[in-house]
Amino acid sequence: MTHENIAAALDRAEQLFGDAEAVVDGDLRWTYAELAQRVRSFDGALDGFGLAKGDVVGMLAHNSAAHVVAWLGVPRSGRVLNEINTRLAPAELAFIIDDSSTRVLIVDDAFLDVGRTLLAESSDVDRLVYAGRGECPDDCASLVEMTRSDREPRPLVVGGDDVAGVFYTGGTTGRPKGALLSHSNLVANAKHALINLGYTEHDRYLHAGPMFHLADGASTVALTWVGGTHVIMPGFAPRPWLELVEAERVSRAMLVPTMISMLLADGVPDDIDISSLDSVLYGASPMPQTVLAEAFDRLGCDLCQVYGMTEGSPIITFMTHEDHRRGLTDDDPVARTRLRSAGRPVVGVDLEIRDAAGASVPAGQVGEIVVRGANIMLGYLNRPEETAEVLPGDGWYHSGDMGYVDDGGYVFVVDRLKDMIISGGENVYSTEVENALYRHPDVQEVAVFGIPDPRWGEAVHAVVLMRSGSVTTGDDLRSHARELIAGYKVPRVVHLTPDALPKSGAGKILKRNLRDQYSGSH
Repeated sequence: MTHENIAAALDRAEQLFGDAEAVVDGDLRWTYAELAQRVRSFDGALDGFGLAKGDVVGMLAHNSAAHVVAWLGVPRSGRVLNEINTRLAPAELAFIIDDSSTRVLIVDDAFLDVGRTLLAESSDVDRLVYAGRGECPDDCASLVEMTRSDREPRPLVVGGDDVAGVFYTGGTTGRPKGALLSHSNLVANAKHALINLGYTEHDRYLHAGPMFHLADGASTVALTWVGGTHVIMPGFAPRPWLELVEAERVSRAMLVPTMISMLLADGVPDDIDISSLDSVLYGASPMPQTVLAEAFDRLGCDLCQVYGMTEGSPIITFMTHEDHRRGLTDDDPVARTRLRSAGRPVVGVDLEIRDAAGASVPAGQVGEIVVRGANIMLGYLNRPEETAEVLPGDGWYHSGDMGYVDDGGYVFVVDRLKDMIISGGENVYSTEVENALYRHPDVQEVAVFGIPDPRWGEAVHAVVLMRSGSVTTGDDLRSHARELIAGYKVPRVVHLTPDALPKSGAGKILKRNLRDQYSGSH
């Protein structure tokens, strides 16, 4: 093992904090000594399945301690973790399983039947592992038994450049892309998190957002490294979240703006004490300044923000507690303006703004955000052309996001070349939604884009020109789309227009015009 292998995080925690509480998941409580033994047993059990270095293990389950075991155990001996979005449609899940050549799939009760279907239909998956809370079905291996086996993993050298995980992000061509993240990528990200968030062994972090997301996973390795406690809830709901913060004296949490809005809408009851909460990290979508101010006041803790991307493992920039305090409490107009920013690049990440010719532009000028650092992915699985587009060999990752920096180095993200929509913390690619709508025979033209939404950050909106004589309704199109893509990608509104969609001289649909036209209609 080396320190560029994420196994080093658990090795250190076991050595220094063996008796400390590592995981709290309902009635389950493990110390770091117990977690380390279970992870080694799990690793050894994967050896027993005949899995070799580079083989892929998928995880399709709601939040539980099983995710911590998978994060720390699958890559430990060179295997590759595939954390799968539980909100995807069956066709999307099947594509990811086949594209990644996933050999073993871990499922809980909610996804047992889905897993069985994937096992039956995939030529690669040859085993299901049950991570539910009931009795293990006969057609599955038991995760509990795997973590209690006496089999020690075989000794194996795993280097920093070895792939630790494949994390799928939406594809602009309508197919998800698997970003290959190495051990060095994830170790670099953990260090970035530790430098900026300052986790210690005294912190108790609440996993409330989906643990399949790198937005939450960003803290999994980092917190383990310093011996903090992972407190887990199956899924977010306002009052249970508040009650768990109180019961477990949670000090740190990550929430997407949608969750914060839900908390504020429900309010913080006087009979729940959340004074243990030191800081809430947010990201994944825009958050209005009025919501920030209300959250700062009612949650009674510091706020901080990250801007990142799957390809960056994911942290790229960070807006500090002090940035938020100044922006929310001072009269300094610059500090208030910077609340709309994504903060500054984290230590270890270089960021530039470049024009279409690839030249760096001065502060205040909009261009493409390009970044480099030890956290940048190896490339996309099975996508050499798309990898070359974003990693052209100059050492920089070309993000496709448009933005500018001010004279203090604060990064403002203003648009997305890829037309990505971030709704409720989930990435939605407009081309993927458009492709689904275009599969309806009555659709002539369609444009999908995001419009501001007070709850979701952005809402998916579609404008469609139907073929002459069509009697298909907007609701019919939403039902059609729901059969092809995940529910959160389905447009919340489908507006049928009698007119051709506006186009540029080159014949491209002008989404900016449509976005401006419909932003006040939702």
